Amino acid sequence: MSIHKLTAGSGYDYLTRQVAAFDVTAKGHVGLASYYTERGESPGVWVGSGMVRIDGLQAGDPVTAEQMWALFGVGMHPLAMQRLEQLSDDELSDENIRAATRLGAPFKVRDTQPNRFQVEVVRRFADLARSTNMGTADRRDVRAEVAREFFQAEHGRPPANERELAGAIAKLSRPPSQTVAGYDLTFSPIKSVSVLWAVADPQVAAAVERAHRAAVRDALRFIEANALYAREGPQGARQVNVRGLVGAAFTHRDSRAGDPDLHTHVAVANKVQTLGGRWLSIDGRVLFKAVVAASETYNTVLEHHLRDLLGVRFAERSDLDLRKPAVREIVGVDPELPVRWSARRQDIKALSAELAVQFQRDHGRPPTPVEALRLAQQATFGNPGCEA
Repeated sequence: MSIHKLTAGSGYDYLTRQVAAFDVTAKGHVGLASYYTERGESPGVWVGSGMVRIDGLQAGDPVTAEQMWALFGVGMHPLAMQRLEQLSDDELSDENIRAATRLGAPFKVRDTQPNRFQVEVVRRFADLARSTNMGTADRRDVRAEVAREFFQAEHGRPPANERELAGAIAKLSRPPSQTVAGYDLTFSPIKSVSVLWAVADPQVAAAVERAHRAAVRDALRFIEANALYAREGPQGARQVNVRGLVGAAFTHRDSRAGDPDLHTHVAVANKVQTLGGRWLSIDGRVLFKAVVAASETYNTVLEHHLRDLLGVRFAERSDLDLRKPAVREIVGVDPELPVRWSARRQDIKALSAELAVQFQRDHGRPPTPVEALRLAQQATFGNPGCEA
């Protein structure tokens, strides 16, 4: 299982854009040939024990784009628009509108337009391009020149050295922080499971998908029992228990490169109800710390379900990098197939390397470990879309 934040506004939107125009129940499981020609995905469904506190919806109901916009886009009740339409003209008081639409405090959606530094850099790029063939070194020099001017204006002195200048460039280039609307938990089985699912007959493939969905449910229960809290009081000083998560689960069946890749995104709303009835934000620190434990829960339970449903056996791969944790794969699946069907992963590695080279050109130094991690995330999530 992996995790990354979803931002308010349109940060969640790639999930709903991946949804098929037709219901998966009409399509059923398709063979491998049809798999590559029918790229639609099944609609999401609402999940989580916190759904019992969402009037008008329950776990298992289909997710609509309007509901996603209301909850993840602006932090309102997912049925806010529908509930507003049901109010008569005589009922359109501020109090009734709040009661119909609010789910705690609405999100503050910040302006994501380019900042003053970025605008000035682009303007000077354009001026330079009119008089010369601008290269990478020219862009680096322009960016450094503008950063020096902004640093001087803020601190009353020029940057003391290249390291301070590089830090200023990084800070000035950083996009404005956005309100966290939720967390995308992505549950991906080991590659041999996706391979078995892709090449199997419909009955076996359906069993693999049932096992995967059951493992996702069990992992979510683990998170609700062990890693889901809110904070209240001044500066969030007090950690409090909550009634369960509110999430939308989207099961996808291939990667953006078209490789077979059965996986499920669970968009967990940053809205949880305390035992006292208040809707507050999730304590994200605890959630991030539980990623490894939740991932191991998913992997262990998935193996258990597949063993019970299909009788398959798992064993640790002996040909993998010994510096990494052991991976248990299905016995009998050709190890070459997962490699051939990992084009997306290879693309990410190649793009990460390109971004690291470009970073060194722009800043005159290699990226730090933290910066390298951000570059890898940019390679993976750079364009809104499915990350697996």
